[in-house]
Amino acid sequence: MSNELIINSTQNGCRIALLKDKSLVEFHHDEDGNQFTVGDIYLGTVRKVVQGLNAAFIDIGYEKDAFLHYLDLGPKFSSLQDFTKRALSKKNTSSKLEKFGLKPDIDKHGKITNVLSRNQQILVQVVKEPISTKGPRLSCELSLAGRYLVLVPFSNTVNVSKKISSSDERKRLVRLVSSIKPENFGVIIRTVAQGKDVRELDSDLRHLLDIWHQGVKTLKTAKPREKVIGEMSKASSILRDVLNESFDNIHIDDKDIYDEVRTYIKTIAPDKEKIVKLYNGKAKIFENFGIEKQIKSAFGQSVSLKGGGYLIIEHTEALHVIDVNSGNKSNREEDQEATALSVNIEAAKEIARQLRLRDMGGIIVVDFIDMKKAENKKMIYKVIKEEMAADRSKFTVLPLSKFGLMQITRQRVRPEMNITTKEVCPTCQGTGKISASILVSDLIERSVDYLMTKQNDKDITVVVHPFIYAYFTKGTMSRRLKWFMKYFKWVKMVQDSSLAITEYKFLNKFGEEIDVGEL
Repeated sequence: MSNELIINSTQNGCRIALLKDKSLVEFHHDEDGNQFTVGDIYLGTVRKVVQGLNAAFIDIGYEKDAFLHYLDLGPKFSSLQDFTKRALSKKNTSSKLEKFGLKPDIDKHGKITNVLSRNQQILVQVVKEPISTKGPRLSCELSLAGRYLVLVPFSNTVNVSKKISSSDERKRLVRLVSSIKPENFGVIIRTVAQGKDVRELDSDLRHLLDIWHQGVKTLKTAKPREKVIGEMSKASSILRDVLNESFDNIHIDDKDIYDEVRTYIKTIAPDKEKIVKLYNGKAKIFENFGIEKQIKSAFGQSVSLKGGGYLIIEHTEALHVIDVNSGNKSNREEDQEATALSVNIEAAKEIARQLRLRDMGGIIVVDFIDMKKAENKKMIYKVIKEEMAADRSKFTVLPLSKFGLMQITRQRVRPEMNITTKEVCPTCQGTGKISASILVSDLIERSVDYLMTKQNDKDITVVVHPFIYAYFTKGTMSRRLKWFMKYFKWVKMVQDSSLAITEYKFLNKFGEEIDVGEL
């Protein structure tokens, strides 16, 4: 299985496509100047404390105040707040926390009014980007993500990803990281750290500590609303999270982005530097790799399946609904149950891809084709869990209900990717209205009469849809022959299948179009 990353530079940022076996599985649009991305750390100001919600609204520079719930303050909030005050007051605050005295944990069931007050300055991290009418969601449990490790200031715990199942490997990683981490810094060991030696882990940890030290330096002179620590570019963050041995190529069509990515890869995985390639082809990079066509076909309301079925994807304020239809698949299998199972398996694989591709989050309800056998329902549940295993967002999948519905929840931290794939209708020009098709022959005859009698045009050609061409030319006493008998002039007719059935054009003897308007 091959993985490729294709990066296309645009006027206002870049488009990033992740291909798995040439099939598009992730698509991101990273716009320049896009603030409030997940991972950014800001110096915010408390605007309002709402006791009823046990939450506060924080000003970090967005048009709407960001939301911070008491449970997102984290147990070490008192330590963070004390450190922030010292740094802002220009006291001799070291970014190294060895000598920093940690404060007692705050009460897990406390009230926000006991720890926050209006106009208080507070260090916060974006955990969910602005979506729809809502501002960003914040947390005070700061963390800095690296390739193998996540650094957590004001903590001393070492945790291991649940996806590392080997007990011996978990103990080895905890022992290694505990021996190299500084005091008062906690660490979360990521899944990709499995099997890595202490040198690689230490290098990643030093890189994260450098980011923290630079952030503290910025904090000492920061003004309210200012970004203290910024998340890396979208391209680099994707590489940090998904780069592994199966990555074959990274193609980039911009020299600056190419240099940035190559430098970053050299830092995190020097042996992978050669897979970064600068694209110089004549065709646009997305066209060359067949991505543009996949984007157009994958982001519509209706998504076709290779076997003949199709999905209908609808979005509401509260949830997403996906309906599975068999289409023309129904005649291929030996019975209804086999047909339903075949279409549902294919649909389950495509749904897992669509959730990741569109970055759909929240609640997703899937209406699969009804199946009677319990083992078939279990198979669909198993397929969709296996297909979603590679998804980097947290998710929960419930088995099929007795109504054939599957419920999925998927973590939503940024707005859903939505691309308009519909094009303006050339006939109605987007109005949704066309002239009545039954009247088109009358309109053509009226125009012919006007040009022959009023304009006295001797040599005209009418370009029409093949159906209309047949209507005027077929038969012994065709309508075109009747025109000749009436005007004593022959009217040329040309059929053009690119025209809609209600469209037509009149040309003069020079081949120029005659504007007949609404005659």
